[in-house]
Amino acid sequence: MNSHSRSTSFASIHSLPSRRASGLAFAANSAERGETQTGAGLAAEQQIEEEIAEIKRYEDFSTIDWVQDAAREQLRRKARRKRNIGLFDSGQLDWRHRIRESYDAAQGWIVVTIIGAAIGLNAAFLNIITEWLSDIKLGYCSTAFYLNENFCCWGEDNGCEDWHHWTGFGILNYFLYISFATVFAFTSATLVKSYAPYAAGSGISEIKCIIAGFVMKGFLGFQTLVIKSFAMPLSISSGLSVGKEGPSVHYAVCTGNVISRLFEKYRRNASKTREVLTACAAAGVAVAFGSPIGGVLFSLEEMSTHFPLKTMWRSYFCALVATAVLAAMNPFRTGQLVMFQVKYDRSWHFFEVVFYIIIGVFGGLYGAFVIKWNLRVQAFRKKYLVNYAILEATVLAFATAIVCYPNAFLRIDMTESMEILFLECEGTEDYQGLCEADHRWKNIFLLLLATVVRTFFVIISYGCKVPAGIFVPSMAIGASFGRTVGIVVQALHDHYPSSVFFSSCAPDVPCITPGTYAFLGAAAALSGIMHITVSVVVIMFELTGALTYILPTMIVVGVTKAVSDLFSKGGIADRMIWFSGFPFLDNKEDHNFGVPVSQCMNTSLVSIPTRGMTLDVIEQLLAKDNYQGFPIVEDDTSKILVGYIGRTELRYAIDRVKRERAVNPNAKCTFAPPAVGLSATTPVTPTAAFNPDIMSSTSVDFSRYVDTTPVTAHPRLPLETVMELFRKIGPRVVLIEYHGQLTGLVTVKDCLKYQFKVEAAENPRDDHRLQEGQERLWDALKGAAGWVSGKVSHMSGGRIRLGDSFDEIRSPQRAGGGGHILEGTEDMDDDEAVELENR
Repeated sequence: MNSHSRSTSFASIHSLPSRRASGLAFAANSAERGETQTGAGLAAEQQIEEEIAEIKRYEDFSTIDWVQDAAREQLRRKARRKRNIGLFDSGQLDWRHRIRESYDAAQGWIVVTIIGAAIGLNAAFLNIITEWLSDIKLGYCSTAFYLNENFCCWGEDNGCEDWHHWTGFGILNYFLYISFATVFAFTSATLVKSYAPYAAGSGISEIKCIIAGFVMKGFLGFQTLVIKSFAMPLSISSGLSVGKEGPSVHYAVCTGNVISRLFEKYRRNASKTREVLTACAAAGVAVAFGSPIGGVLFSLEEMSTHFPLKTMWRSYFCALVATAVLAAMNPFRTGQLVMFQVKYDRSWHFFEVVFYIIIGVFGGLYGAFVIKWNLRVQAFRKKYLVNYAILEATVLAFATAIVCYPNAFLRIDMTESMEILFLECEGTEDYQGLCEADHRWKNIFLLLLATVVRTFFVIISYGCKVPAGIFVPSMAIGASFGRTVGIVVQALHDHYPSSVFFSSCAPDVPCITPGTYAFLGAAAALSGIMHITVSVVVIMFELTGALTYILPTMIVVGVTKAVSDLFSKGGIADRMIWFSGFPFLDNKEDHNFGVPVSQCMNTSLVSIPTRGMTLDVIEQLLAKDNYQGFPIVEDDTSKILVGYIGRTELRYAIDRVKRERAVNPNAKCTFAPPAVGLSATTPVTPTAAFNPDIMSSTSVDFSRYVDTTPVTAHPRLPLETVMELFRKIGPRVVLIEYHGQLTGLVTVKDCLKYQFKVEAAENPRDDHRLQEGQERLWDALKGAAGWVSGKVSHMSGGRIRLGDSFDEIRSPQRAGGGGHILEGTEDMDDDEAVELENR
């Protein structure tokens, strides 16, 4: 591969005219070879494939070639079938072997069951801890310190004598509230920065890329799982405008990755691991919302680009097990899986559709507004605040606590506020006079203020270096706005009960249920920020169990989707993928470039001839990190394409030969595949083990490692078709050939670069003013920090000096936003590899 396309080569589908082979690249070769190979030859080939796969497991920021992964799985099955035939012929196929075969067949369901149970247990404990930490900011239980307010005052609606505020003075309680929030955020950010930088953020964007085949070492590791589980309750309880639903998906997928790695079938096969990770994402949403079916649909709609029927069944079963375990644990002792579950026993009226449309428009506008400004905040954070991750999270929590405490709807935990806003007024507790007509306009003001303030803090908080999701904050914002609309409609009905507009209302029966407006507002905001539709409707249905409100939810979500599409492309998870520069082709986008693939292919190629190149020259090529694979051509003059060999395969082949014997550095290397005239069933055995030429110190045969049927395309093939090949087949590189002659290659990175170039040309913008604004904001922050540090130094007599950390301001980095695309083949050391830490 050339120096300009370092991305893990992504291969494609098109037959070479000079060869009879076509189809799914290496998979076809393996299928043809396996039928006639002997058991020893097949075992040797399987061993080589597994050794190469083991090496690739540890290649960070690389991309899985799904074509080759399918070939390895085909080879594994073929070897097992050959072994079974041999055992049957020799009469050794006893009951022990049948048990082993049954275990292998059932292993997928066993793994999914264990993972689902682990996710459910973890979710239950995290729910209990989060609720206790959230309440401990406000007071304590005198009978048992470890109980939160709900458990302490079991059966009471508005507190009890056993629950005490920390002091009898409001100003001291305010100070303690701020102190607890600041300490929780500081501890969470410190844990993340010190032990697991990948535990920061939501994780949904990265998991989408991982499921699509992008490898990020450590992102789904055990250490990330532990730190995410410890730091998430702290960050939620700190009062930051972040949620736990996104991180729930992350720790669920981490759980699945850690457990599945204990089983060899999943450790060696990426496609089966992808199947498990997709199921875990569904289980994460299921335990977060108490919605198993919604979790499966979320995984289908948002997470996975490859969702066959078997994956759907695994996802369903994993979500079912996780939800069942969570229900058995019953963390809230109410039978509810989440705090804001609610039941509605009244229906809706057709005239309310007008107000439902207003809520839907709000959801779309909210999503577009937050996505736009949050990306600008992310760019500012990436440029200026990378070195101050802990300080940033701590200051955000401090500021959030100061601003939110005076507002009754912002002071409490967001899930608790949604529980209050969703409820009907009849027969339930009346928080802050929410259901009283005398307090109606006061509550409208407080709810609108909560909507604006929470939106501001979501914009600046999402993306800070603590476990932080955006589902629940968005739902809380939507709920506060929706409840406001519901109260206004209720006031209109009370003032004009005989109006024709309200003629469908029955007399002497409550006509308007403001809680349902809050419920629909939460659905609208969630749909607007994530750009998901069907899964939102099902999640909200499972939260309420009210069939009558499916149609209003569909109306609201449909309006939200229409408005969202007018302003932005993709939800915040998709935009974060674009911002971070991951090589991910979104299957939800339709492109119409109208150009052939030759417009974006790379023509500066480094190819290897089938004969004549010395071992020393090849090792010099491998010493350069620019090349992650090499096209094989007949000779440098004709450029007739013969095949393709990956960097990892070539490195492994050379190391293997050197282990077996001494090789002259000037030895001639051969990459020639079998002659075209051979039968399609002619076995191609591993030359490293069987070719007599390999024993010569003056020649080395690497033909066995060449992929003789790489995915290729004609230069005039539309670019949109090539992008579809990458999405559907998942190769690393597509080689471009014309009449058998190599003319170029294209990777996902090349497609994305062309896409960004076209979008920039269609929507030109001047970022000069934006950069100037960022500079002014940074200068203001430095000035404020200097003033605070000066005051602290003065009051402490010089013993405490905060200003030292601001003396050296690092040079501004590139502001993020699609300028740099990770290619999927970066070979980085540990310091450089943490790209996500520097987002």
